[in-house]
Amino acid sequence: MAVHGGKLAARALKEAGVEVIFTLSGGHIMPIYDGCLDEGIRVIDVRHEQAAVHAADSWARCNPGRVGVAAITAGPGVTDGVTGIANAWRANSPILVFGGQGPFENLRRGSLQEMDHLGVVRPITKYCDAVYQTKRIPEYVELAVRHAVSGIPGPAYLEIPMDVFMGEVEWEEARIPKIRTEPPRISPDREEVRRALEVLSHAERPLLMAGTSVKWSRASGPMNRFIAETHIPTYTNGMGRGSVPPTSPEFLNRSRRAALKQIDAIVLAGTLLDFRMRFGASIPADAKIIQLDMDNTLIGQNRQTDVPIVGNLACSFEMLNEERKNQSAQLDFSVFRDALREIEQAEEAKVEASLHSDEVPISPQRMCREVRDWLAELDEPIVIGDGGDIVATAAKILPVRSEGAWMDPGPLGTLGVGMPFAIAAKLAHPKRPVVIIYGDGSFGFNGFEYDTAVRFDLPIIGIVGNDGAWGQMMRPQLGLYGEDRLSAVLLNRSRYDKVVEALGGHGEHVTEPGDLRGALERALASGKPALINVEIRQDRSYKGGIYV
Repeated sequence: MAVHGGKLAARALKEAGVEVIFTLSGGHIMPIYDGCLDEGIRVIDVRHEQAAVHAADSWARCNPGRVGVAAITAGPGVTDGVTGIANAWRANSPILVFGGQGPFENLRRGSLQEMDHLGVVRPITKYCDAVYQTKRIPEYVELAVRHAVSGIPGPAYLEIPMDVFMGEVEWEEARIPKIRTEPPRISPDREEVRRALEVLSHAERPLLMAGTSVKWSRASGPMNRFIAETHIPTYTNGMGRGSVPPTSPEFLNRSRRAALKQIDAIVLAGTLLDFRMRFGASIPADAKIIQLDMDNTLIGQNRQTDVPIVGNLACSFEMLNEERKNQSAQLDFSVFRDALREIEQAEEAKVEASLHSDEVPISPQRMCREVRDWLAELDEPIVIGDGGDIVATAAKILPVRSEGAWMDPGPLGTLGVGMPFAIAAKLAHPKRPVVIIYGDGSFGFNGFEYDTAVRFDLPIIGIVGNDGAWGQMMRPQLGLYGEDRLSAVLLNRSRYDKVVEALGGHGEHVTEPGDLRGALERALASGKPALINVEIRQDRSYKGGIYV
């Protein structure tokens, strides 16, 4: 029986365990929709290609061991999706993006929306290629998936010209390969593991920083055993948030700056020395660095490493635990942990008053405290941060109760991920509450995806901290140039809740702190996609520095 290329692509995706693809309708890619109907793969169509790729990114984060998939049409479809691809690239999310292209027969003749997509996406993908024979589409899908999930994961891009996608071949002509989405676990050098334990045996004030590669290595189990048995004070970074339970005696989140000034050793577990660690300058010059990551090219970036441990982080921590027992190594850092806990408690006391402030407009800290207390009564909520100031505040106040319970853009700092991430999270975990913490600026990027949530009956709850400004940019601009020179940083306190109501969702406007809890409860009870528009205090005090 003759079948078109879309059916071959969908059969290969089914082989890879794909359950859903995210897309915006386009003529170049319509064959894949027909194939997905045959294979029982859900097609979720959004309102902007950036959102489709962000949703694929979120799907991968919510389903370890699987790839997220997006299909975007040629020309502006691909360029609209570039931001999503770039975000997945910096966040190491394994996704596959299908891109449309004009007919191969008319290549370089100026077809509608024809452009060099491969040249555009090559710097921000682990793999990008085009397939020019219909029967080879499944082969290329396997190749793209293999690249996306191997080593440090990331995005793959596969372009299929329109006539290749619509072309027909007999089933027998096409080979559907087995597609492995779980890469082999690579173990580290045992001698380096022994060296790491030797360094720690001479340390008095070490800490551990758990980052993104902990998630992609699925290393939280053996890592937490190492943490619990050594009592090493531990902080989280990037997608490592949630990998250490907030109930762990070793988990800390407010004393990092003070801790880094004191340490004599640090274990960087999948944590890069990028801007979040001041490119390594946060670590004292005489402190020993033990760095664990999945790829040797990430070891020693910006700061030389004393002990490099390269491999799957689950394997690395398993070997650390094994060697520690073999050597009967007595590592106990509880004294340093307890000293940092005192700093932690003092820092918490400093912000306690703001958590209960009755001021109007509402204190951002009070808003986040109300959300925290409400979330504590929900069963396994997933929280997505989409914004600047308000997300930074929320990250300090909202505990991440489990791995995968918090998502944010990652190091690219892309605004607009909120609803796309939430859509995929709700599809992946329909019984779990999904909540977005928005800045008013970030809502404007993909807020219209509430239309998608309404169409697919996904009761997601968004909370906008509305201060009428791009706060992270306003404050340094004000501090550097003066209040009379503010430009391009002020917004209206717009009624975003009315936008959501108009799209068929539930909206509420909150101006008094005591009204927020009731609004949250009504939003949940509505059973609809909901948005609570909270008017918060606009902070203009500038403490120096720009977070880059």
